[in-house]
Amino acid sequence: MKIIFLSSRQGKALTLTLNTWAKVALSLCVLGVPLGAGLVIGVKSDRGDASLRAALAAVQVELDLQHEELQLGVANADKKIAAYSHKLAEIQARMVRMDALGERITDIAGLDKGEFNFSHTPAIGGPMERDATPVPEPTGATDLAVPEINNIISLDVQDLFAELEARMDNREQQLDLLRVMIVDRDLKRENTISGRPIAKGWLSSHYGRRTDPFNGRKVWHLGVDFAGKEGSDVIAVASGIVTRSEPYKGYGRLIEIDHGEGYVTRYGHNKTNLTAVGDLVKKGQVIAKMGSTGRSTGPHVHFEVYKNGRNVDPASYIRRTVR
Repeated sequence: MKIIFLSSRQGKALTLTLNTWAKVALSLCVLGVPLGAGLVIGVKSDRGDASLRAALAAVQVELDLQHEELQLGVANADKKIAAYSHKLAEIQARMVRMDALGERITDIAGLDKGEFNFSHTPAIGGPMERDATPVPEPTGATDLAVPEINNIISLDVQDLFAELEARMDNREQQLDLLRVMIVDRDLKRENTISGRPIAKGWLSSHYGRRTDPFNGRKVWHLGVDFAGKEGSDVIAVASGIVTRSEPYKGYGRLIEIDHGEGYVTRYGHNKTNLTAVGDLVKKGQVIAKMGSTGRSTGPHVHFEVYKNGRNVDPASYIRRTVR
């Protein structure tokens, strides 16, 4: 094989004769370079595809994990919602019972329903803060992670329970105030002189000027008399402390009770005294048995009322009604 090279400067031709080994070497050079380059490019391309496939597989694995986490979060949220719903139902049931109890107590106590209205939400209000930043409304769909969803659910539930807690506090405050008012009213009723000093019997003599049953003279009667069956109950017309329990002058067996705030009552002509000096008695308590001891014409109780040391007509206290 001959190769001829032409020179444009000298106008000569150079002939090169190649033997068999030279031919092989030249063929390898001419054909081997493109084949080698192609092979290198192919190997590099295969490696790039493998990296891409590996990256896609990693992304798919991550998506699968996030999907599983999302499903788990939704399941947990459902469980929380179910638990919150159950707790909410219990609280609402308690509030219904509390409202019913408050209404019942208000009715029994005869209080103003407008002041203790358990069936309505308490009135509230106040100025808005000027520096308060309004919360922007959502403008579109937003992808939320599972922790964010749980946080939103928790915040909503916390707000709901905070509102219920405030309502419960209001109900408890009303009930506490109602309880205090009832206790005060009970104390007032206990300490206020009212009613008759007997369980059974009738009024036999009024307060004021009358004819003395023993000598026929006009005298001043310091109390009122209630006649009845001997041995019947004599009761305290108000709570207080027994300051006298003994025979005394024309009263026969006498019981005297100090009710505080300047009020004192006396119960005379008793057959038997059932209380002693220093005893604390309650309104309506049986303190003696009706008799005819002392200056008396028959079984009855002589009842007197003193205010700040001055004897007064018991009639107004007997007719008094304490609310």
